[in-house]
Amino acid sequence: MLLTGSFHRLLDEKLRFAIPKPLRDAVGDPEESVLYVAPGTDGSLALFPPESFAKLASRLEQGSDDGRDVVAFSRLFYAQVQRIELDKQGRVRLPIELAELAGLRKEIVLLGVRDHLEIWNREIWEDYLQRTQPHYDQLAASALAGGAAATASTAGESAMGSSSVTRPAHPK
Repeated sequence: MLLTGSFHRLLDEKLRFAIPKPLRDAVGDPEESVLYVAPGTDGSLALFPPESFAKLASRLEQGSDDGRDVVAFSRLFYAQVQRIELDKQGRVRLPIELAELAGLRKEIVLLGVRDHLEIWNREIWEDYLQRTQPHYDQLAASALAGGAAATASTAGESAMGSSSVTRPAHPK
């Protein structure tokens, strides 16, 4: 499964939005309607298909149990992860506390990021893109320098890295 692309979406009054068909198809089994939504990084939310979430959980499990950062992160992460379901129209409903955490308002951007999706407030995404896009070549050189080993060791890290954006307290 390789999730790619960016899609502008609107949240309805119930915090629902439709996942585009290309992403739904890439996620896998159409009968499997479960996804996991979690705090992401840089002001986003991460949306994991079950297989990707299980791989991430396995990776976290292999971290040092006595490392205070691993313990603190695990508490924060797993306490906020919620299981959500796709409805028959391909929509998901975001939990209000996670939507507020990411400052999600009416306009959102849904990104395919290899093994998971990211959900961004449109304005925060545009700011991130404006600040980061000029460094694309440098980032590409750094990311590709490690080759496949670096790619395998960082699966899910875009959802796990440190945040450089302050999250809004409440959506307007």
